[in-house]
Amino acid sequence: MVLSRRWSVFLVLVGVWSWVIWPRFLLAIWKDDRAWDAAGHPTGFFWIHAVLIAVSLAIGTAVAVLGIRGWRHSRRS
Repeated sequence: MVLSRRWSVFLVLVGVWSWVIWPRFLLAIWKDDRAWDAAGHPTGFFWIHAVLIAVSLAIGTAVAVLGIRGWRHSRRS
């Protein structure tokens, strides 16, 4: 499959968007009272969101890499 330049740019922007949004969400979760129990340990609320954020960043990175590879391939053709 060959990606057009337009789709390649879109994929890179989706990856960048993920890296802009999800770390900010992590900060919001970190500051949320539901993320920590009385002893200061992380709760299930924290861990569920930490996994969600990690997976989303991994997918965003993979999508951006595909976009970069598509862009480079379109330049060669």
